[in-house]
Amino acid sequence: MRRTTPHPTTVLALAASALLLAGCGTQTDDSGSGSSAVTPSQSTSPSQSPSPTAGEKGCTSEASLTAEDTGRTVCLTAGGVVRITLDGTTTRAWKPVSTTGDSLEPTNAGIVIQPGDATAAFTAASAGTAHLTSSRPVCGTDPGHIACKGLQAWNVTVVVAKS
Repeated sequence: MRRTTPHPTTVLALAASALLLAGCGTQTDDSGSGSSAVTPSQSTSPSQSPSPTAGEKGCTSEASLTAEDTGRTVCLTAGGVVRITLDGTTTRAWKPVSTTGDSLEPTNAGIVIQPGDATAAFTAASAGTAHLTSSRPVCGTDPGHIACKGLQAWNVTVVVAKS
């Protein structure tokens, strides 16, 4: 007589494959904060950004940003400094932080001690809007492990207030 129910090891193999594939698009946080959200890039044109004045609530002369700040908008007063520290690993290294716009000027961020980390610092040079971005692989690059081409994007909008 022919067997009509799947063999138990076949069912187990199919279930393991499904779980493995389901986990490919998810992100686990390495920082220990318990957060696992990956926020897609947000596009904001300069015409949509507010132009606050230096005295407006929420503007600061100093800001420190981490990976958890992705998607935020930060207001800096002219002459203020924003420092970025993105903690990565050797297998999931952050790309150097880049900026668009001419409101921020790079300044000395110190040295990166841990492989995979990205640090940067910028001085608020003139009123306007700048976008800071970086990315890193979602999956590690360890040989023999599952690989994927997904990226975890990091982006922050910095509005420099008019003096």
